[in-house]
Parts: sequence; C-alpha cells; structure tokens
Amino acid sequence: MKALQTCCLTGHRDLPADTRLLEARLTEAVRGRLAQGVRYFGVGGAVGFDTLAAEVLLNLRDTLYPQIRVIAVEPFDGFTSRWTDAQRARRQTLLPRYDKRVCLLPRGSREAYLARDRYLVDNSAHCISYCNRTSGGTAYTVRYALRRGLYVENLGSLNVALF
Repeated sequence: MKALQTCCLTGHRDLPADTRLLEARLTEAVRGRLAQGVRYFGVGGAVGFDTLAAEVLLNLRDTLYPQIRVIAVEPFDGFTSRWTDAQRARRQTLLPRYDKRVCLLPRGSREAYLARDRYLVDNSAHCISYCNRTSGGTAYTVRYALRRGLYVENLGSLNVALF
C-alpha cells in the first residue's frame, strides 16, 4: 500500500439496526478521499463496521470507481473461530473480491489485533472511522491515527477533538 494514496477504515462491531444512513455517510467519505487521490483502502476484516466498509468499497469499485483497491488486513489465521455461521458466510462472499489480503501473525493474541490496527494506520495517510466511544479498540486506533498525523473523518457520534 502506498501511504499517501491509502485510507484505513476502523469502527465498532456493533452497528445501528438500520445501516442505510451510515452506508450513505461512508460512501460520501470514500468519495471525498477519492477526490484527494486516495486509491487504496485497508479494512480490518472484523464483523460490524469492517465488514460493512468492505461491502461498500467493493460495490463502489465494481460499479463506479474501478480504481479502488480494497485490502483486507487480518490479525491472524483463524481469527473468525468465534464468529457465527452467518458472519463467516458473509465473510466468505467477500474473500474472492478483495484485491489483496494480508495476514499479520500466525497465531492469535490480543497483540495481534493491536498489530493489525497499527499496520492499517502506519500504511495510511487517511482514516475513516465509526467511533462512538472514547475507550476500546476503535478509540485506540483513532487516537493512534491522530498521533501519527493522519487525516481522520469520524462517522460516529464523537468529535475527533475528544480524542
């Protein structure tokens, strides 16, 4: 991934029951990044926002913006072992559509998730987040992105100045 042309996405696992507004806001945020020359989009591969973001990005690539490249950054092999069958099936539909997949570590640990989050940020100049809390993995990633000087656009309820 080329950092100046790359945007990472991060967000919570829990989403509103109706995601249409979030999808529309995400689409507009992606269009804004495309206007700034972003071409590569890194997603973390988790349930919730990561999956929604991947679906939105892949649909935009397949319909309007063929220049988009979607990279799945996974923390370790087998990270989906605790997912439901439906969550794994949804992921399976995405796997062949990604332009690239990166798996960071061979085994699972809490550090693996942090390594994934840092990898996404360290290889990006932009970050689109869906963050509604000041604690947890998404908040950590947003704070890390801000410290690293990334342009952060939060689609959640918090102002990034709170971080």
